Amino acid sequence: MVGLKRGIVKLAEHQDDWETEAAQMIAELKNLLGEIAVDIQHIGSTAVPTIHAKPIIDIVVGVYDLRDILPVIDRLNQSDYIFRGEDIPGQLLFVKGDFENDTRTHHIHIVKWNGTEWNHYINFRDYLNAFPEKAKLYDECKQKAAARFPEDRKHYTEAKQQLINRYLKEAKAWRAERGTANSDSSKQNNFI
Repeated sequence: MVGLKRGIVKLAEHQDDWETEAAQMIAELKNLLGEIAVDIQHIGSTAVPTIHAKPIIDIVVGVYDLRDILPVIDRLNQSDYIFRGEDIPGQLLFVKGDFENDTRTHHIHIVKWNGTEWNHYINFRDYLNAFPEKAKLYDECKQKAAARFPEDRKHYTEAKQQLINRYLKEAKAWRAERGTANSDSSKQNNFI
């Protein structure tokens, strides 16, 4: 099942239907965005089968320039993707969900393809999938943070940030050691 009330932190064990949901969303976005989307990937904790996650599917769309999205915002809104603007510098956010019940099901992050944000998303996902012991530690951190902040997403995220920052550095070094560009490896796993 996908969906969580806005502001609530509730983790669930990995569910196989998250992969199917992500694949459907990627196909729909490819259809809506066409050539604007250089690549589209399933990211976040729902893309790491060994850990708990908020049941919200995170998708990252890589574009050459964030301004490329501007002409299609209305098209996305008509397909129930609600534009939330630049939620963090260098990233545009769209959300989907049951807004009458204040529930979010999908977060669509639009970033510069192969830029810092893109690389962070792809490296982090791939690193956790490659190193189950790291994923386990991250999962434990997430569960403790969720227990402490069940109705406070901001503090939940802040509680994980130190470990996330460490893993991002490790993941970047791991990617460099492998000698593969993020764009090359991510295209192999189109919706992990």
